[in-house]
Order: sequence, then structure tokens, then C-alpha cells
Amino acid sequence: MVAGESLICPAGDLLDGGDGVRFRVLHHGRPEPAFAVRYGGQVYAYLNRCAHVPVELDWMPGKFFDLTRHQLICAVHGAHYDPRNGRCTMGPCRGASLISLAVIERDGLVFLEAGSVLAEQ
Repeated sequence: MVAGESLICPAGDLLDGGDGVRFRVLHHGRPEPAFAVRYGGQVYAYLNRCAHVPVELDWMPGKFFDLTRHQLICAVHGAHYDPRNGRCTMGPCRGASLISLAVIERDGLVFLEAGSVLAEQ
């Protein structure tokens, strides 16, 4: 592990279009819920907060994708987000974006590039 990085999970825990991994991160000095998913072979991570109203997206722990497994969806408002960039593609916050977190996949592990992973949820 490189200085400043924090382990999120083993890379094998993230299947393409599958369940996400929830964790907590320190963001602007406050603990915040976050998640990581794999889509198109890449790992992406975001704060677990809808861009419309700050509620968690997953309808059950780790369930972030819609039925097509091509969009992230807010279980409360139905907003859809592109998993590659967090941009809202449909719903009440169209054009807004999730807050992304920089991650890196290396040696079979997924790391938060800067900041501290506080704990899994």
C-alpha cells in the first residue's frame, strides 16, 4: 500500500454490474457513507448520497444498479446515474453528479487514493 492510500476491498468483491461495496470515508472532516462498484471492467467510487436530496442510493446494502445493470439508481427518487462518471442521466437531478472518490486497483486490491476508509458498513 502506498502512503495516503486506504484499502477498500479485495478486487474480487466487485463484479461487473454487481453489488457494490459500502464503506465510510472522511470527507471534509466528516464521516460519510460511500461505495465502490465495477462497471465496464473499471472500479468507480462515490459518496453514497443522491445529488437530488442527500439520501443513500442503495435500496438494500450494496444494491446500487438498476435492473439493466447499466445505471446506478437512487432507491428513494428513482434518479439514474452513469456509473462511469456519476452524472445523473434521468430523474429530478438530471445533469447533476454524484461526488466521486479517486480509487486505484492494484495487486488484486482496491484502494481509496487519498483519504481514510473508516469502516465497512
